[in-house]
Amino acid sequence: MVEKAILFDTTKCMACRACQVACKQWNGLDAEKTRNRGSYENPVDISPDTWIKMKFIEVGREGDKVDWLFMRRACLHCTEAPCAKVCPTGALYSHEMGFVAYEKELCSGCGYCTEFCPFDTPRLRGSGVTGISKAEKCTMCQDRVVNGLEPACVKTCPPNALTFGNRDELIVAGKQRVQQIKRDFPNASLYGEKELGGLHVLNVLTEAPEVYGLLAKPEVPAAAIAWKSVIQPVGAVVIGLTVVGLGLNYLVARATVKNEAEEDRLFASKK
Repeated sequence: MVEKAILFDTTKCMACRACQVACKQWNGLDAEKTRNRGSYENPVDISPDTWIKMKFIEVGREGDKVDWLFMRRACLHCTEAPCAKVCPTGALYSHEMGFVAYEKELCSGCGYCTEFCPFDTPRLRGSGVTGISKAEKCTMCQDRVVNGLEPACVKTCPPNALTFGNRDELIVAGKQRVQQIKRDFPNASLYGEKELGGLHVLNVLTEAPEVYGLLAKPEVPAAAIAWKSVIQPVGAVVIGLTVVGLGLNYLVARATVKNEAEEDRLFASKK
């Protein structure tokens, strides 16, 4: 199956936030109570109820001029996704169409995905008191995509800053766009072609990734690799040995009870 992706062209975005609204509407996410500290902080960040957040970035220019950059803050759907690597239940996994899929009913609420994501994307919804929680993040509208539809955010974008399609084709389109804007934006680049094995949300940037709050060279945390290759297998062995130990304990206890019962029967028969 052909890998799909989203291409976000920051030069076309007008920060209308239609994508945020469409995301909430399609996924049934509640509105959040926010404080009016200026449009760029409303809401402050992504959350269990906000899977897409448009960031407003103020950049100073020569001559006391100021530019505003807009960035789409959401899951970037990595090919080498640390969240999927450390998920112990398989609730998060790499779909053959490219996005990081999520099956909420399998989530144990362990929170490992929130700890290992280099882009700080997954969020936990739940109670610290009860310990019952579930992870939340953008799924690239997996229910729409697998049925041949584009994600809700893409469909609603008025200036067509978001494009959905085959990843290989979007990489070509993204590179062409970078070349078109290089004269006005010398630092322009396409972010996501190779990062973490290739992202499935590609970004046409006018400045260095760090200006947008992106990592220049994101990596899978070493702890995530160790978790998948060492800690999880060891944990499985420990659990297996525990189960075996409990089983042996049950058998021994059962044999002891039977022996005691037999001794009581023999003692009673000699009276």
